[in-house]
Amino acid sequence: METEKNCCNGDCCLKHKHREDKEYRDLIHRLNRIEGQVRGIRSMVEEERYCVDIITQVSAISSALNAFNKALLSQHIKTCVADNIRNGNDEVVDELCETLKKLMK
Repeated sequence: METEKNCCNGDCCLKHKHREDKEYRDLIHRLNRIEGQVRGIRSMVEEERYCVDIITQVSAISSALNAFNKALLSQHIKTCVADNIRNGNDEVVDELCETLKKLMK
């Protein structure tokens, strides 16, 4: 079962979530690829590459970030949201709705 902990540091309370090894590796792998793509675009700008080529790569990064968000959101719903609802914490539904609003700007 996934656990969510609150850790208060001064005025700020942060939530933490333990992730299973497979989920953790998948998310880090996706982020590493995105990081590499961003570095590639920086090189393209430094090399004065053609605008359309850079725009194409930026679009690929946007798609990769959307895929990352979808994977993370899916896991969040299956673990954090479901566990909180089972434990009687329906406030997590409001949090999810606010998160979805932010994603759909």
